Amino acid sequence: MSLFVDPSASIAFLDEDEGNHERAVATFDELLRNVELVTHNYVVLEATALVHSRWGTRASRDLLRGVVRSLNVAWVDEDLHDAAVAAFLAANRRDASLVDWTSFEFMHRRGLATAFAFDRDFGEQGFETIPAER
Repeated sequence: MSLFVDPSASIAFLDEDEGNHERAVATFDELLRNVELVTHNYVVLEATALVHSRWGTRASRDLLRGVVRSLNVAWVDEDLHDAAVAAFLAANRRDASLVDWTSFEFMHRRGLATAFAFDRDFGEQGFETIPAER
């Protein structure tokens, strides 16, 4: 079984002050033992930019050499990018980013129903999230 990993999970895993940190650490450890964790390179880029701007190079290194190395990272091709841009523009929403729409399209194309995420947009798009929302 494969499960998608969103930047919200990576950030919660790294940020000890984040409200979901303990849940993220416990969930990540459990998932690593039981499923294939997949994501795409836009997620890696977004997570790295957020981590670097908040905590600097050392935290970015922890993300890239720790969390990201545990993931199967797929590269977004032109077709996926174009479909995500079209969905992003059609949705006309501020709360879901282009990376989010790329993730939704990626999950649909891969037949993935579940995301390791703390982003409510996944549930709104019909995906299950782990851990479940409180």
